[in-house]
Amino acid sequence: MENERRLKIAYITASDPHDKRSWSGSIFCIAQSLQKHCGDVYYLGPLNPLTELIPKTMHRFFKIILKKNYSPIHSKILSQVYARMIQKKLSDESFDLIFAPFASAEIAYLNTDIPIVYLSDATLRLLSSFPDYFPNWMELSKKEGEYLESAAITKADLILYTSQWAADSALKDYGADKSIVHVIPMGANMDDIPSAQVLKERKKSDECGLLFIGVDWVRKGGEIAFETMIELQKMEIPTKLVVCGCVPPEEFQNPHLEIIAFLDKNDAEQRKELEKLFLQSDFLILPSRSEAFGIVICEASAYGLPSIATITGGIPEIIDSGKNGFLMPLEAGGLKYAEQIKEIYQDPQKYHKMEISSRKTYDEKLNWDNWGKHAKKLIDTLLKEKKQVKK
Repeated sequence: MENERRLKIAYITASDPHDKRSWSGSIFCIAQSLQKHCGDVYYLGPLNPLTELIPKTMHRFFKIILKKNYSPIHSKILSQVYARMIQKKLSDESFDLIFAPFASAEIAYLNTDIPIVYLSDATLRLLSSFPDYFPNWMELSKKEGEYLESAAITKADLILYTSQWAADSALKDYGADKSIVHVIPMGANMDDIPSAQVLKERKKSDECGLLFIGVDWVRKGGEIAFETMIELQKMEIPTKLVVCGCVPPEEFQNPHLEIIAFLDKNDAEQRKELEKLFLQSDFLILPSRSEAFGIVICEASAYGLPSIATITGGIPEIIDSGKNGFLMPLEAGGLKYAEQIKEIYQDPQKYHKMEISSRKTYDEKLNWDNWGKHAKKLIDTLLKEKKQVKK
C-alpha cells in the first residue's frame, strides 16, 4: 500500500527557528517534533530584521520625548510588514498547514486560505496582569498588543496552549471558539536526555546543590533563591547555589555561590556544561515572580531533578506536588523554601523516590514526543474537517 503523502507545514517565526536561544529553545524543539510526528516542516523565518527598524525607531522616539516605552514586538506596523513578507513566501510553495508558535504579530494581518495553527504559552491579557511585563509602557502599545492578540486568536483554525491557565484566558478574555482551543504541555528543550536507568543509580550529593536558571535575576526570584541557600546553611545543611544565565547584583556574595553568566545551547560544549548542572544538582529552584510556563521545570524533570517553584502562571500545571517538585506561595521567602528542601533532602529514601517520580513525570507528560503525538491528532482532525467542508 502506498504511503500517505506527508503534510507540507509552513513554519512561521520572526526569529531564527534554528536558534536554540529563541524562546529557550522551544521554537526549535516544536519544529523538530512537528517534523517527526506531523509532516515536513518548511521554515519561513527568520524574517528580515530590517522590518523592525520603524517600530524600534518609534520606541527610541517615545522614550526620549515622552519618557514612555513603545513595544516594537506589539506594533501594528511591524505586523502588517510581516504579513506581506509571509504572503510572498507562501505564494512560492503549496502548503497544507501553517504553524505559528508565539506568533500573534506574524499572523494577525495574514490573509490566507491555508489552515493556521497558533501556539502560545499565555495571552497578552495574562501577561499584562504581571506587574513587570508592561514597565512604563504607552497605552498605544497595550492597545496594539491587544489588537494583535485578538486578531491572531480569531484568525487561527486551531489554538494550542501550554496550560489551561492560558487557554481559559483565551476563552474568557478574547472569546475564542472553545472547539478549537486545546492544551498540550511542552517538553524539555535538551538534546541528550539521560536514560531513566542512569538517573535511578544517581545519589544525592553531600552538599545540597540548588540550581537557579534564568536571564532575569529579579523576575525569576533570584533573591529568594539566595536567601534559601543562606537559610539552609543556618540549618547546618551544607548548601551550594549555582546561578546560570545571569549575574546577580554585587550585594549577593557568598563563598558557596557559583555564577555561570551564560550557556548557549547552540554550542555543543556549553550544552554539555548545562547538562552537567542538571545531573550534579539536587534541586531546581525557581521562585519566579511571574512565569507563563516554566520550560526549565520540564528539563529538570527529565534529569530526575525535583523543582521548587512558585504558584504563578502555568507552573502549577506542570509540577505535581510531591512527585516532580513542590509549589510555594508567591509570598513565601527563603525560609519557607529552605524548610521544604530540608524535609526532602535529609530523607534519602524520600529524595530518591522523588528523583524517580520526577523522571516519570517527564516520561509520561513533559516530553516532546507526547506533545507531537497530541498535536498530530488535533491537526489531522482539523484538516479532515476542512476537507469535508470543501466537499
